[in-house]
Amino acid sequence: MNLDELTQRLHLIRDQNDWRQFHSPKNLAMAASVEMAELVEIFQWLSEDQSRQLPPDKLEHAGQEVGDIVMYLLMMCSELGLDMEQVVLSKLADNERRFSK
Repeated sequence: MNLDELTQRLHLIRDQNDWRQFHSPKNLAMAASVEMAELVEIFQWLSEDQSRQLPPDKLEHAGQEVGDIVMYLLMMCSELGLDMEQVVLSKLADNERRFSK
């Protein structure tokens, strides 16, 4: 997955629809949160085992919500001038230092 290419494609959609005015970091964070709530709703009331064995329609829906979340986070990184790959690698290295035995 090329994050720069994905971000460029997202920018194209944003610009073609004149959405940049709405894509402040605050609004993008709220939008990602709403999409996360939609993902959580898929798992509401399921057992641990059921959550690991979603039927195909729910699995597809979960994938769509994950995609929405990732796209909003890519747009937020773009707006804040953050490099998504670098922030993830940095956080991963931090977790490895803190939690690896």
